[in-house]
Amino acid sequence: MAGHWRADLDAVFARDPAARNRLEVLLTYPGVHALFMHRLAHGLWKRRWRLLARSLAAFSRFWTGIEIHPGACIGQRFFIDHGMGVVIGETAEIGDDCTLYHGVTLGGTSWQPGKRHPTLGNGVIVGAGAKVLGPIMVGDQARVGSNAVVVKSVPAGATVVGIPGRVVNKGEQHPDNFEAYGLTGQMPDPVARAIECMLEHMHRQDAEITQIRSGLQQLQPREALMPVEEIACSLEAEPDSAEQGTPKQNT
Repeated sequence: MAGHWRADLDAVFARDPAARNRLEVLLTYPGVHALFMHRLAHGLWKRRWRLLARSLAAFSRFWTGIEIHPGACIGQRFFIDHGMGVVIGETAEIGDDCTLYHGVTLGGTSWQPGKRHPTLGNGVIVGAGAKVLGPIMVGDQARVGSNAVVVKSVPAGATVVGIPGRVVNKGEQHPDNFEAYGLTGQMPDPVARAIECMLEHMHRQDAEITQIRSGLQQLQPREALMPVEEIACSLEAEPDSAEQGTPKQNT
């Protein structure tokens, strides 16, 4: 047990540059306090001292602002950074070398008994405010971006962002590459990428229409083609028309 706790302390220094010494971490890090109390509560839970285990978990929540059900299984070198508002459900399973930031929820989506909460593989990072819901699997070395809502299993080494969570990067697994808040070097925005694809498609269509009009003009030079009016797109409404929602009148 002592070796287990020393490994948890070493994880803090490996992932938080603000950590200075062991005494400071032991006295001031709520994630460490919550994890130590969970280790005790989980031992009581496995020995069927359920009420005592829940009472210790409730005190831990009051003291740290982090709620970990004593039934949750947590591996070695687990680190909760900042920690306020973290919720980990009863049937959640967390592998080794995982990191959670504040506001993370590992929640259930069913009222039925049995496996209801997610399983995190080794080396998973879940960014601040993210929600991982249901009995899904998040693969080894996966990254969940801040404020993402994940309801489907995530392959190993992938990065998930958005609501609902979408895989935006199926990168290779890098066990030694720690990425704070689940950020990767290149994290695309799925909505922005979709808009870029639409604009690119529209530009190609405009070019094709121009080519077709040119060909028709050559085949029928005497036929007058319908003129194409240029559309002025502006993100700002005209001052006269924007006031009180009334259309602009011609004088």
